Amino acid sequence: MTAVSVDVRMPRSAAGRLTWLRERGMGASVLVAALSAAFGAVLLSATTFLAAMLRADPYIGDSGTLAAVTAIVAWLLIGVAVYVAAIVTANTFATVVAGRTRRIALLRLIGASARSQRAEVARQGLVVGVLGAAIGVTAGTLVSVAGAAVAREALGLRDVDAAIVQPALLAPAVVVALTTWAAAWVGSRRVLSVTPLQAIGGAVEASHEALAARAGRNVGALVLLVGGAALLALGILAGLVTPLGVVVAFVGGILSFTGLALGAGLIMPPVLRLVGRMFGRSAAARLAAENALRYPERSSRMAIGVVMGVTLVLMFAVALESVKTMIAISSGGRIEPQFATLIDSFSAVMMTLVAVSAVIAAVGLVNLLTIGVVQRRRELGLLRALGVSNVQVRAMVLLEAAHITIASLIVGVVLGVAYGWAGAQSLLGSAGMPPSFSAPTFVLPSVPLGPLLIVIGATAVLTLVAAVVPTRLATRVSPVAALAE
Repeated sequence: MTAVSVDVRMPRSAAGRLTWLRERGMGASVLVAALSAAFGAVLLSATTFLAAMLRADPYIGDSGTLAAVTAIVAWLLIGVAVYVAAIVTANTFATVVAGRTRRIALLRLIGASARSQRAEVARQGLVVGVLGAAIGVTAGTLVSVAGAAVAREALGLRDVDAAIVQPALLAPAVVVALTTWAAAWVGSRRVLSVTPLQAIGGAVEASHEALAARAGRNVGALVLLVGGAALLALGILAGLVTPLGVVVAFVGGILSFTGLALGAGLIMPPVLRLVGRMFGRSAAARLAAENALRYPERSSRMAIGVVMGVTLVLMFAVALESVKTMIAISSGGRIEPQFATLIDSFSAVMMTLVAVSAVIAAVGLVNLLTIGVVQRRRELGLLRALGVSNVQVRAMVLLEAAHITIASLIVGVVLGVAYGWAGAQSLLGSAGMPPSFSAPTFVLPSVPLGPLLIVIGATAVLTLVAAVVPTRLATRVSPVAALAE
């Protein structure tokens, strides 16, 4: 029993020396946490500066509604940032745990408990969160100070008094550290199902049949989807009476998207199958399509991050375009130049901040695709041994990335238009719009062509970038070495 105790504690000693940070995927997880914390710090600073700028404007300085709208949007953006980081981190740790199946099973075989292994993964998540949050909030504060100085000089706002460095900037760091810890705990739930017999296997991902058999999770996802959609509709209706309708719509959006994330293993495969038909019947295309569908949980974890990024960017673009439509209706088809300038400035700031969320999602895709290739060394080695060329392997990995990003783009565009319109309508449906200040106002979704084309182009670039590292790793796999693992 003494020997067993010593062996079981060895991984904990390694974790204590932080050697596990060298494991594939951990560096990107620290980057995600850092980007999230920096996002929060810059967001708080930007909204503080924007509020001060609005107060200094003689045309709208006394607008209580506008001040309330700015505050609500700031808090909603903070919630979105935390949510994106949590989803990406949970998916990353779930994939990492799948790759550790053999090691976890060996430890189970010699006496370690599943709960102790899960606690180890959660502790690693806390370290990743604290490290990334510290880096991110420091970088975010520096960027905020520099950005405020540039804005004052470039826009002639030297009289705008806004405290950029404030204790509130520590809030994003604390929130990111705690949510990363919680996300690692959620992502490591697979540890509880690892058996000692799996010590002879490799990475284990759930098949489509296994996902369909999870009745509790699937029912929960359906309840969240339906309940979230109902709250979105209720928020739109409440928005015709009060701006607080956006809070109801926000909760509905979070619940519905969480339902999509939980049920992604069943929702995304039909979309992936539809996209797969676009790539023809070549050997590389067929292999890529099968890889994307064979283990839908892995593909869905990769896709959901991109869906979030596309949804967020288009959501704000559609929301701001819908606001312009509301103002145009109220003013008889013409928007006052001062108000148009204000909306464009606000749009530029918000879209820049939201783009950070898209970057976080892109990092998640690259990270998960790379981990997936590393965990499939034996499969790639077998393909090489059967005569598949390096060119075909590269094409397969590239097409697999294309499958995921295109499917994510389709779902993200639909969700972005729906969420963006719901957000604008629930927030400003009851607000009087200048110059007539008539209310309530109801408009149909307005989709701006420019941001839509940018999202499509960025998705194409993301596909290429996401496949660079995995294709290199895939073609470096030696058939003999891979099959010997």
